[in-house]
Amino acid sequence: MNDIFLSLGSNLGDRGANLQTALVDLEQWDVRVLRTSSIYKTEPFGKKDQQDFFNMAVQVKTDRSPEDLLMVLHAIERSLGRERKEKWGPRSIDADILFYGERVLEDPELTIPHLHLTERKFVLVPLAEIAPKFVHPVLKKTVEELLNECSDEGKVTLLS
Repeated sequence: MNDIFLSLGSNLGDRGANLQTALVDLEQWDVRVLRTSSIYKTEPFGKKDQQDFFNMAVQVKTDRSPEDLLMVLHAIERSLGRERKEKWGPRSIDADILFYGERVLEDPELTIPHLHLTERKFVLVPLAEIAPKFVHPVLKKTVEELLNECSDEGKVTLLS
């Protein structure tokens, strides 16, 4: 079984409900949710003048290819009202593939492992909660090591 990890985030509307709806929607697309991290409140990355995000990491299992999984994530984003208007802008839901097992994929539409995950504490903190020992297939470092080396100073707070 591949260790497939996703990142989910939301900063528009009912952020917690958006994350929960995305989890339910994944199951309806034959993407089985195996584990979820806690939800973290995080400062926006890139474009600072917007509401804080709620972020989480999810481990899933699916027979879908990485490309098909990306299509599913985009469909879920659209169903939850995501509009891609500006880079790093506010969004009802953001769903990204972080890792697809040991797979390395560089395509104009999809890069796996996620190109910027090592630079973003809001991705690494939730991921380290559920997969601290998972090894990045290119960098050969665990998620825990990547988090310890991350220079991102954005605030990431566990929601109770």
